Order: sequence, then C-alpha cells, then structure tokens
Amino acid sequence: MTSNALTALSPLDGRYARRLEPLARLFSEAGLIRHRVRVEVAWFRHLAGVEAFGALPPLAPDDDAFLRQLGEDFSDADAAEVKEIEATTNHDVKAVEYWIKNRMAARPGLADKLEMVHFACTSEDINNLAYGLILRQALVEELDPVLAELDAHLADMAAQHADLAMLSRTHGQSASPTTLGKELANTVFRLRRQRRALNRIEISGKINGAVGNFNAHIAACPDLDWPTTARDFVEDLGLVWNPYTTQIEPHDMIAELSHALVRVNTILLDFARDSWAYISLGYYKQRTVEGEVGSSTMPHKVNPIDFENGEGNLGLANALLCHLAEKLPVSRWQRDLTDSTVQRSIGSAFGYCLLAWRSIQRGLDRIEPARARIAEDVEDAWEVLAEAIQTVMRVHGIEEPYEKLKQLTRGRTIGADEVREFLEQLELPAAERRRLLEMTPSGYTGNAAAMARGLGRYT
Repeated sequence: MTSNALTALSPLDGRYARRLEPLARLFSEAGLIRHRVRVEVAWFRHLAGVEAFGALPPLAPDDDAFLRQLGEDFSDADAAEVKEIEATTNHDVKAVEYWIKNRMAARPGLADKLEMVHFACTSEDINNLAYGLILRQALVEELDPVLAELDAHLADMAAQHADLAMLSRTHGQSASPTTLGKELANTVFRLRRQRRALNRIEISGKINGAVGNFNAHIAACPDLDWPTTARDFVEDLGLVWNPYTTQIEPHDMIAELSHALVRVNTILLDFARDSWAYISLGYYKQRTVEGEVGSSTMPHKVNPIDFENGEGNLGLANALLCHLAEKLPVSRWQRDLTDSTVQRSIGSAFGYCLLAWRSIQRGLDRIEPARARIAEDVEDAWEVLAEAIQTVMRVHGIEEPYEKLKQLTRGRTIGADEVREFLEQLELPAAERRRLLEMTPSGYTGNAAAMARGLGRYT
C-alpha cells in the first residue's frame, strides 16, 4: 500500500483503492476533466461540420485529427495543467476552455478559430454531457459486468442445488420445505428484473445554453436550427437528448439510475443477510484460507466476513444513492450550485456498490452446502407435513382439517410415528392415504426443483 493510500481520508481511495482503480479513472477529478475536454472538442468539431454555421468552416483533416486526439490522449499530466489554470480562473470549466485554446493556438489552421471553443455554452452544457459519458461507461464497463458475474454464479448454484431439500423458516420457525436451489433462484429472478430496469435507463444530456432556450445561439445565428443541431450532437455522443431544461439538465436520469441501483443493492443486502444466517445455522460450510485468521483470540473462528462487508458497503452505497436521487433533481429556479458538489460523490456511490458486489462474490466462492446438516434439519421437522395433510383432508370433505392438525402439531415436536398414526385414523381413499404415508419432509418441496432449473423460462 502506498503512503497516499495509507493517509487517504476515504477508504475508497485508501484501503480499497486497488480494487476500484477503473472507477477512479472515470470519476476522479482527472477523469471529469478528461471528459470535459472530450465534450468541448467534440462540440467544436460538430459545429465545424454544420454547413449552415458559417462562423466555423470545415476543418482540415489534420486539424480535425489533432482535436480528436486532444480528447482521446488526454493524460493526468494534462489534467494537472488544467488545474494550474484553474488556480487563476477559479472556474473549472473555463480552465478547460483555456487549456484547449492554448493547445490550438500553436496550429496555424486552428489559431484563428479559438473563440469558437465553448461557443454559446454554459458550463453545465459541458458538465452534464461529461457526466453522461462517465455514467454510461461506468455502467457498461464496470457495474453491469460484475452483476453479470453474480447472476451467472447464483444461477449456476441454483441449478446445481435444485434438488437439495431444505427447511424453510417463515418468521424464523419451521415451515414448508423448499430447496436450496429454489431459494437461490429467487434472488436471481429478482436481480435480473432490476438489472433490466437499470439497463433501460436513458442517459440523457443537453446543450442549450444558459437557461435552456438557445438565447445566445439564436442571437448570434438566428437562421440555424439550433434544437436539431443540439440533438444531433448529443445523440452522436451516444446519449439521449433532453430538449426541456433550465441551465442544468434536471438530473432526473441520475435519480432513476440511483433508485435502480438501490433496488439492486437491497436485493443483495437481503441475500447477504440470509447467507450469513445460513452459515450461522450450519447450512453452509466455509472454505478456509491458509494463513487467514478469524479472531485475534479464538483460533477456531471462520467468520462470514465477505457477506458482512457486502452488507456494510451496500448500506453506505444506498445512503449515498438515496441522497443523490432526492437532491439532484431539485434546483432553485433556473440554477444553483448544490448539485455540482453532490455529483462529485457519484463515483463514491458506485465504488461502494462494486465493493459490496465483489465481497458477496468472494463469499459465494467460499461456501458450499453442508448437506448432512441441511438434511438433518428437514428430516426432523415432520410437523411441516401438517399443511399437506390438512389440505388433502379438505379435498375429501373431512371436517375441521386445519383444527385437527393444529391440535396434533402446534407448538409440539412430532415424528414419523405420530404422523403415521394420525393418517391411519382418517377416512381417506386408500390411494390417498398411501400417498400421504409415503410423504417425507424432504420430499414435500412442491415444484421447487423445477423452478430452480427453469430460470431461463421466466427471465
């Protein structure tokens, strides 16, 4: 660990920095500046390609290539130069504009076109598009692949353990059996639904000036179709054009994105807690790691730390995401700056998501079902057959079936003999009695195994 990591204020930049390096490249100050440069340069190049915009003629191929490379090759050293300019301007986006102009000034084909950089733009025209590009890349390249890995891992476990009968515990008490595979499949189904919702969110953007009406654009070039020009530019960036804004893109998209991630995280938090509890019951065995210590005083301990870390970081992620969702769409009149400082923590929210998801993935890698322990629990719970028996009794017209099974089983521990004795006294068709007599707790799992194997049919 570097000295910078040891002294970092945030664990995301300290203890966990190596795990989150790709996100840091996107959401760091340097990453934001890099994307601002890309947007500024792209807008300049776009205007040069608009035939009706006579103020900026088409670029020579080598000049166009030079500008494209400014954005593509932008380095941390370049970002440091922008920060030096910002020390004078005290304005981050203006510093980007000046840095680009400084680079262009040395080229004869661009030196007389410097004032077309940042043409008719407000800072938010650049910022919202830069964040849009960052969000899209973070989702596609960092977040969704980890969710896909979790999906694949859980789906594989669901299929592998589709037939492993397990005692359910509703209200923490013995309940009708399920299978381990079906319980894992439940989580997969929930996650897939929310992952689809996450991937359907439109990452939107705008470039329409100081208050969203193209005021300066129309004043300078009244005959140009500015809404179409803006739409084409935003869509060329791979974003969805938002035509109705104030000075800022209203951030409803970020709220949708945040809420979608909260739902994903809530499902995984629920799963992490259940996995922790199953480890506590002995349903899962944890693989040991050579040299690892579970307790500073109790040598026997193998703690479920990955599920615990996952749960803790999911809580942090959701706290940030909920604030992003509630705060960012709210702005005083046409603009205030409260969103600017809050958006800088989007990367932290994403970072805690990734930390948690990868912790849960590591937890899954370390567990395997303790089949004997699971079987022992379910086979000792003959009382769970009360549901099946009283339901069959209803079909055959036997009076007060629920009440009779309640008297036999509620609050009591019974075994196969008690169930058999009860069944022998019932006036049931012989075939039905025989079917019930052959039933065991581990065989009373409904269609759980089929559902565990049939995820693809429903997702």
